Amino acid sequence: MKVRELIGTAAVPGGGELHLFRRGGDFIIAIGGNELMSSRMSGSEEALATMSYARLAGRKAPHLLIGGYGMGFTLRAALAALGPDAKITVAELVPGIIDWARGAMAELAAGALDDPRVELVVGDVAAAIADGRGQYDAILLDVDNGPDALTHEANDRIYSAAGLAAAKAALTRGGILAIWSAAPDARFTRRLAAAGFRVDEVGVRARSNGKGARHVIWFATAG
Repeated sequence: MKVRELIGTAAVPGGGELHLFRRGGDFIIAIGGNELMSSRMSGSEEALATMSYARLAGRKAPHLLIGGYGMGFTLRAALAALGPDAKITVAELVPGIIDWARGAMAELAAGALDDPRVELVVGDVAAAIADGRGQYDAILLDVDNGPDALTHEANDRIYSAAGLAAAKAALTRGGILAIWSAAPDARFTRRLAAAGFRVDEVGVRARSNGKGARHVIWFATAG
């Protein structure tokens, strides 16, 4: 049996601490007793990028905002799908996660953060949204555990009515707000619709081979 080895800790701004574990060749990020992400399960995070791009209707040089670097699955999938003129802004709240991406998990990151199409912002994605009026063709949020915030209570504001209004204002016409969640949330679906989005809720599997737990991605199109 492979032993889970603690190899790093990272403070969450505002309180709390993330733990990075290695078990064999796999990495796990956890908070308390809750496993947030694992390098064995990348399918739904990759789908967040590829399915968003498919909805952008062939825009030649789209600008994407990715909220939450995590283990970089969404970023790498976006880079693989997008052309050379695209731009991706990545906002990551926890500086330690970026340190891990450049350190212990550098092989997993595969140089994605150094791609010339990528701008890294270490800070709250809510601030990037607030400052980005009409700037983004897509906003991809894999922040916390979805609308049911687990890591950082302030993340609740991203998913509030005011937060969704700010996201809508930050999108170009016909832009996509894509939100990853560990589980369905009917109230949140209704909140998206009330904010003026056309909503498509899609179930996706956690693993890239189509197996594992079923996660949810909301694709909300701005008018």
